[in-house]
Amino acid sequence: MTKDFFNLYTHDFARVAVVVPRCRVADPVFNSEQTIDMAESAARKGAVLIAFPELGLSGYTCDDLFHQRALLDACIAGLDKIRHASKKIAAILVVGLPLKVGHSLFNCAAIVANGKVLGVVPKSYLPNYGEFYEARQFSAADCASVAEISLLGDSVPFGATLLFEASNLPMFRFHVEICEDVWVPIPPSSFAALAGATVLVNLSASNVIVGKAGYRHQLVGQQSARCLAAYLYTSAGQGESTTDMAWDGQALIYENGELLAESKRFLSESHVIFADIDLERLSRERMHQTSFAQSARRHTAEISQFRVIRVEVQLPSKGILPLERNVPRFPYVPADARRRDERCREVYNIQVQALVQRLSQSGISKVVIGVSGGLDSTHALLVCAKAMDQLGLPRSSILGYTMPGFATSERTLRQARQLMEVVGCSASEIDIRPSCLQMLKDLGHPYSDGAEQYDITFENVQAGERTNHLFRLANFNRAIVVGTGDLSELALGWCTYGVGDHMSHYNVNASVPKTLITHLVRWVAETGQIGKGGADVLENILSTDISPELVPGKGNGVPEQKTESTIGPYELQDFNLYYILRFGFAPSKVAFLALTAWRDKALGDWPEGEHVARNQYELLDIKRNLGNFLDRFFRQSQFKRSCVPNAPKVGSGGSLSPRGDWRAPSDSESAVWIRDLDNIPDK
Repeated sequence: MTKDFFNLYTHDFARVAVVVPRCRVADPVFNSEQTIDMAESAARKGAVLIAFPELGLSGYTCDDLFHQRALLDACIAGLDKIRHASKKIAAILVVGLPLKVGHSLFNCAAIVANGKVLGVVPKSYLPNYGEFYEARQFSAADCASVAEISLLGDSVPFGATLLFEASNLPMFRFHVEICEDVWVPIPPSSFAALAGATVLVNLSASNVIVGKAGYRHQLVGQQSARCLAAYLYTSAGQGESTTDMAWDGQALIYENGELLAESKRFLSESHVIFADIDLERLSRERMHQTSFAQSARRHTAEISQFRVIRVEVQLPSKGILPLERNVPRFPYVPADARRRDERCREVYNIQVQALVQRLSQSGISKVVIGVSGGLDSTHALLVCAKAMDQLGLPRSSILGYTMPGFATSERTLRQARQLMEVVGCSASEIDIRPSCLQMLKDLGHPYSDGAEQYDITFENVQAGERTNHLFRLANFNRAIVVGTGDLSELALGWCTYGVGDHMSHYNVNASVPKTLITHLVRWVAETGQIGKGGADVLENILSTDISPELVPGKGNGVPEQKTESTIGPYELQDFNLYYILRFGFAPSKVAFLALTAWRDKALGDWPEGEHVARNQYELLDIKRNLGNFLDRFFRQSQFKRSCVPNAPKVGSGGSLSPRGDWRAPSDSESAVWIRDLDNIPDK
């Protein structure tokens, strides 16, 4: 794999294209030439499937000219030219034309590759309302009495239940429907998806009226989401007759409800859009959503009607072919400022509602929380404050404790004090050093005799002592301990097990990754929810290096330990977590995606308001940090996740609760994942 690591087809992607060519009504010679030119251009860019508009060889607006033999014969001649040209085009073409079969005329899509017409799909539903009169010229697919037709000297499969599969591209199986077919309550593509089609193609003409472009987005996006499939949508553009209609040439490509590509509308020239479909992602979504298979079983009768036609296409599977797809560096954090604001508000409200329910049901009106002056405890305290507001309780019901230890910096201690003051909670301070010294002395640890031995025991004694105090304080005050550890720390095992920061009565942050918590804290600051002077305190906390503060440093007033120096940058590790937890991708594919996300993006390209660190990572950095993640996630840390406290799940990116998204053995190996790292080159 290392030789072809930089090729998107190696990682189960497929590049597809949707073309909106300039056309001439009733001029198949011109239209077929346009089709060939655009197909050649799209194939040179690596597309394996290229879709053209409905009735593109004739033009959609021919009306009664469709019953003229000269036009029909010219369309077949144009298809023949395309068929011959396809011998030198390394892609599958889907083109629209009128086709006479027996004594009926059908609105068809012809699937062409390798110098052959692989199959012909007739339109199932004919609109005959408003500005449409298709039933005047055409017959619907179920009027056909044959399953094969003679076309250009070959016997060709014919029907609306054809599936086309690339034998040398795993998981690439596509279905074609035509325009109105997707506008009906149960589109043919729904059954095709249940029959295994991962890519759905719609050859449409679709005139434009006010509001229709937005409705197409809703229609195509929802169909792709319901079918857990990619959906390619074409429409007619410049050149169609404007006798009674107008045309905007809108082309769309969606994948599982997500817009990957859209054309500009009302262009005067031919244009094409591309998208790289993640076939494995679609397959894994179907595997994960077991109700998809249940639906397929329920519709066995419809599925059994489909015929699969296999074709081998020439894939650009050797050498470099970069992924031309937006891969967010921060998959848990929307780049768009408006969507990011919505995400933060939703996550915050979920956390608050969950804590409100826990307190209401238990009859407990107080919470105990350790406040370090760092990021996670800050956000947890903000959630507690909002929960008390909703319960109508004073914020003094929050018993906040900052507990300086051997390595607590002046900066974080000051921030903890300021934060508790602006939140308005009950604020106390407990110096844990005396009790830690006693514990170290009881253990016979060299530090208790003056030696500078800062080992893991030295660190965990402090973490455990803090949590021990919090639990006893909760007992004493009839309160619950609110945990502060986040999803990223659970994934990497960056928490002290048992009587440490691993444990609490309820953890509001457990399914929120570190990169998102950064934005949540900033969102609270920017929306003024904390009170007078709070925004400045939160900004200071956000600019502080992430640190456990357990090992003494040089005494310069700032944290000495840097968490990310040990476990890797959170922005990379959250990226790894998302694709491994959410989709189960192989490490080599995760690295390929990470390289795409961090490749050739100038720092100035980031949207205004993007506050996460803007680093650049080379492939070796990605590989090294991914290896660290894999060993910590699969081998070292599951035993900690097997008994995590209750916590609300906040997003589709997953949680690590054994009662929710993630059930795994505590003593598994990481060897198979580590071994896959060998498929990743160093540069």
